Amino acid sequence: MAKAPTAAHPDPPAPAAAQSRFLISDLCALLETYLEPDQVRDVYRAYLFGAEAHEGQRRLSGEPYIYHPLAVARILAEMHIDHQSLIAAVLHDVIEDTPTVKAQLAQEFGEEVAELVDGVSKLTQIEFQSQAEAQAENFRKMLLAMVRDIRVILIKLADRLHNMRTLRALRPERRRAIARETLEIYAPIANRLGMNHMRVELEDLAFESLHPMRARVLAEAVRQARGNRKEILRKVETAIKRRLRQEGLPGTVIGREKHLYGIYQKMRQKALPFHEVFDVYAFRIIVDSVDSCYRVLGAMHNLYKPVPGRFKDYVAIPKSNGYQSLHTVLFGPYGVPMEVQIRTEDMDRIAESGIAAHWLYKAGDREGLPQVRAREWLHGVLELQKNAGDSLEFLENVKIDLFPDEVYVFTPKGQIMKLPRGATAVDFAYAVHTDVGKRCVAVKIDRRLAPLRTPLANGQTVEIITAPGARPNPAWLSFVTTGKARSNIRSYLKNLQHREAVQLGRRLLEWALAGLQLSVDDVPPERLEALLSELGLADLDALLAEIGLGNRIASLIARRLGAAEDPGATADTARAGPLAIRGSEGMVVTYARCCHPIPGDPILGFLSAGRGIVIHTDNCKNVAEFRKRPEKWVDVEWGGSIEAEFPVEVRVDVVNQRGVLASVAATVAGMGSNIENVRMEERDGMTSAMTLLIDVRDRRHLARIMRRIRAMESVMRITRTRG
Repeated sequence: MAKAPTAAHPDPPAPAAAQSRFLISDLCALLETYLEPDQVRDVYRAYLFGAEAHEGQRRLSGEPYIYHPLAVARILAEMHIDHQSLIAAVLHDVIEDTPTVKAQLAQEFGEEVAELVDGVSKLTQIEFQSQAEAQAENFRKMLLAMVRDIRVILIKLADRLHNMRTLRALRPERRRAIARETLEIYAPIANRLGMNHMRVELEDLAFESLHPMRARVLAEAVRQARGNRKEILRKVETAIKRRLRQEGLPGTVIGREKHLYGIYQKMRQKALPFHEVFDVYAFRIIVDSVDSCYRVLGAMHNLYKPVPGRFKDYVAIPKSNGYQSLHTVLFGPYGVPMEVQIRTEDMDRIAESGIAAHWLYKAGDREGLPQVRAREWLHGVLELQKNAGDSLEFLENVKIDLFPDEVYVFTPKGQIMKLPRGATAVDFAYAVHTDVGKRCVAVKIDRRLAPLRTPLANGQTVEIITAPGARPNPAWLSFVTTGKARSNIRSYLKNLQHREAVQLGRRLLEWALAGLQLSVDDVPPERLEALLSELGLADLDALLAEIGLGNRIASLIARRLGAAEDPGATADTARAGPLAIRGSEGMVVTYARCCHPIPGDPILGFLSAGRGIVIHTDNCKNVAEFRKRPEKWVDVEWGGSIEAEFPVEVRVDVVNQRGVLASVAATVAGMGSNIENVRMEERDGMTSAMTLLIDVRDRRHLARIMRRIRAMESVMRITRTRG
């Protein structure tokens, strides 16, 4: 076919310093190696459209802007990506940076291309309160577009890679911000999709921008080590090749150098100096079949002794991004440990290209493991999005999900489950199914009961015990590690808090309206609608939730709703006796930590925005400050039958002797109470003061516990503390 660039539409003029730029003619020549002629013409037509749209725009480096989209398209062309993705790559900034709109792209190049370009475009028309919120919302938009079409993230990664290659034109603080974002989001996404080549380059470029001095020092250390170890490496490579020939195992041996950021991370995580990082250099052996992988492994273990505990079989159990390989560490010549990776040619292509191998090495319509794993991950991302309260929470959950240093555990039926390192039994339960996570009450690890917060280890068999009436516990948020578990627990608690806020809000409003001889049901609908409209609330439940959460004051709402019946009503007259506190109100009634009120104490309620009612004792040291705002106070009293337990703090002065803490703890347990927290403070070597946070039912229960402790021989004094 004729070359797409013609005399009428030549390459853009390149400045003298930019003669080595990748031009449209170079792109078309590359595309002709694997695309149809009409597809190459479509890409060229997109170039003409983009060049006209970006006319007059320049990058900070001074070059015409169109060079950037061309470079992004080249990165994708080297993956043999399809022509629609290439068109979108050439046009990926026209919606964001030019007056061009999505409908115009759809008309010129089709709906599919327009969707791809829109997926990688930032939200520029919306004002955000902060840079963090803008970043999170743009990230949410991109990931949701990626769920619909995986090519969106390929274009975005290629865009980020070229931006990282040309980062020097930016100010140092801007360079560092982009490099940090690359390390936190884009490099982990490339890793999750199995695109190792791209991940490594993104990490090294980001490392160089974020820590330029450290990168230079480390690069020089690697260069010197390369010279010092050259003879050892040559000797090992020769020995490996000779052993493979002797065993009749055809294979390619490649010396591999660990990338700078990988070395830096290992030094930081394990607190190692550079000379103790022995796997800076390693060997990769590529063979023809899975069977040969294991035979070569046996040959390597015969050639050099393996380091105990350093063998990993990712062939039988692939990583979450589809990566497969055998890893082993051997004691090489002079006792120097050497890492060896053994894999097939297909595994090697997938390890380097990940989901891009789908385009690079098509084998009919068969999808490989990376595509399946990517789809599973994207399905999980969609679930995180549904449960996330806002874009910042969504970004936090996805970041958690992007760093899966994995453990492999088994279900009771022998199915393998992959979880991030540090994952607990609750994470496992949610990984099995959301409903299992919601109803879990206990766990058996290797057939033994264990706490739900127990971190899981490789090879364990985990059995979750559920109960029909069980519900997620807020305390789980302090130890779960997976985004799925965290987002589901938060979602449940938000819904629970809303329901509890509505119930408490109704009680507060009924209590306030009772002073006007009214109830919520007596309020005329038109008056309620007018108030809701004025306050910008959707319905009565929304108003009740606002009251229950302390965002609006029930007495003022009652006065406005009952104004027609009693024009002289005031906030002070809208009262109807104290509100009964039963201890079962949930998260919208909390008990102040400064005074730890318990049933039997005289109490006061304080309305706190977002928290509902906070209960204090009437002699609490903070009450004097709060009394300055009488409109925030609620008259409360303890209800008749209370089944809950309440924390209270007691101070016990004891003689220093062996086992005194255990004796006090046993006494507390014997009285039907539980110790939530203990603080010990040595006073003069002879005596100590221990502060216990214990659960009690009421003041009588507390008095019985205190009498029993006071009677102990080693106890000098016991008092209830008030903050």
